[in-house]
Amino acid sequence: MENYADLIQKQRNFFTQGKTKDVTFRIEALRKLRSIIKQHEQELMDALKADLNKSEFDAYLTEIGILLEEIRFTIKHLKKWAKPRKVKSSLAQIGSKSYIYPEAYGVALIIAPWNYPFQLAIAPLIGAIAAGNCAILKPSELTPQTSALLSKLISSHFPEEYISVVEGDAETSTALLNEKLDYIFFTGSVPVGKIIMEAASKNLTPVTLELGGKSPCIVHEDANLKLAAKRIAWGKYINSGQTCVAPDYLYVHSRVKGEFLKELKQAIHELYGENPIASGQFTRIVSEKHFSRLTKFLTNGTTIHGGSHDLSALSIEPTVLGNITWNDEVMQDEIFGPILPVLEYDVLSKMIGEVTARPKPLALYIFTESEGVQSQILSSISFGGGCINDTVYHLSSPYLPFGGVGESGIGAYHGKGSFDVFSHEKSILKQTTRFDLPFRYPTTKDALKKVKLFIK
Repeated sequence: MENYADLIQKQRNFFTQGKTKDVTFRIEALRKLRSIIKQHEQELMDALKADLNKSEFDAYLTEIGILLEEIRFTIKHLKKWAKPRKVKSSLAQIGSKSYIYPEAYGVALIIAPWNYPFQLAIAPLIGAIAAGNCAILKPSELTPQTSALLSKLISSHFPEEYISVVEGDAETSTALLNEKLDYIFFTGSVPVGKIIMEAASKNLTPVTLELGGKSPCIVHEDANLKLAAKRIAWGKYINSGQTCVAPDYLYVHSRVKGEFLKELKQAIHELYGENPIASGQFTRIVSEKHFSRLTKFLTNGTTIHGGSHDLSALSIEPTVLGNITWNDEVMQDEIFGPILPVLEYDVLSKMIGEVTARPKPLALYIFTESEGVQSQILSSISFGGGCINDTVYHLSSPYLPFGGVGESGIGAYHGKGSFDVFSHEKSILKQTTRFDLPFRYPTTKDALKKVKLFIK
């Protein structure tokens, strides 16, 4: 394994020069990043097509456009975010002023996944730049075309002592994690997230872990079934289900299950056509290993829709499984593919109990017109974030921090959340020298009585 100590030291030396603390420097870096993305839009689409067979529509919507909007939003608000902000002082601190100073950590390592190989590398980088850090990006080896292009674009526009891309496999990640870093940002699976956290603990390095889990989607009896079916089909099957916040499984009320499944099959047909595999427009599974893992699930329950797959194309068509229980293999771990198991429920509280008996999910989706049902579910189930009467769309808002809880992750980013996650908030109290409060000193007469006047 290569030793990356020299690269990290170069970045640490650059950071200590103070250039990244200049907000103008950060804004210019973000503008340059935005320009790079816009100028190389077609190359990025071609790389994503080569790696994952992403259509240009999906590539722009989920990998390029979302980043351009994130950068625009960050540039607009960065000066305000970066300013020290004044907060109140307590009565016992009369005469003083209190401030919070956001400051960068230093050298940040960003380990990106393969499912959105460009977006999930650059989105945290935006936050790292905005907060004033230097950064090392480690893209996924499972998407080699996108990783190579990312490395080329970054190295040709930014000095390595500021932003650098390191390509390689798991051994490369291990070598990087063996070094002393100031922050680690990881997006990926729960098992690897545990390894990242263990490695970080050796140096007490702070981390953000964007993980996953089995995200439920609940369709109550009063839902707008046609619209629910369309939005669920879109959220589940975009990127061939290889999305950390995709609906992992459905809970449908028994009274509307039959009607809903008819609408779901129709929605899949409208979105992806009669033969999604043959169309050549459906995102493929990233590797044979993942393809093999997913096709094993196709024997679970009964196939309501889809089920066709093609190893040579690494493609599985949008599939819906019925007669599923929690004992089925498909319900044991996050699916991360275009297979949607359907369970049914009659009693809301019982269904909630079955969800809460499992690890906290990254996302949850509720389809109902009842504010009472919405409130009951939101107050009863802990999860990272989600939508009411939609799926996945909460990710597109820069005003909504995105992250998990428990086994689905630690920390949140997007918008100001990205700036915050890569910033340490340094608390400062500026004390007056015009006078001195004598009761703080034990030598003052009746000091304790006077302290109790302020602190009760």
